[in-house]
Amino acid sequence: MASRILNTTVDCAHPWDLAHFWSAALGRPVDPDNEPTDDEVGIPLAGGGELLFLAVPEAKTVKNRMHLCLEPEDGRDVEVERLVGLGATVRHDRRTSGGAGWWVLADPEGNEFCVLRSAAERG
Repeated sequence: MASRILNTTVDCAHPWDLAHFWSAALGRPVDPDNEPTDDEVGIPLAGGGELLFLAVPEAKTVKNRMHLCLEPEDGRDVEVERLVGLGATVRHDRRTSGGAGWWVLADPEGNEFCVLRSAAERG
């Protein structure tokens, strides 16, 4: 017997607002049963489960111990520009001179995530 991951949960101050940032980033809708005042707001994922945003009283203070790595449909650098336009901030440029590597960004509440190369860029 084994377990499967049902939800990936992100602690945050403003679940509705952060869910909408990630909804735009991932091109996935916020669960229509969720409301702006809910303490839990989810984004159903294509493969099942949810990316769930949960209200907590404490602010983020240190680097994430776990984070999301995004593979864009289009180019990596174009995707970084789009995400910054949605409210993300660039934390680190980990690209290499040969074109490999990734960007480290933070969402509007400071949670770090990476933007990798697209499949076409890796091909």
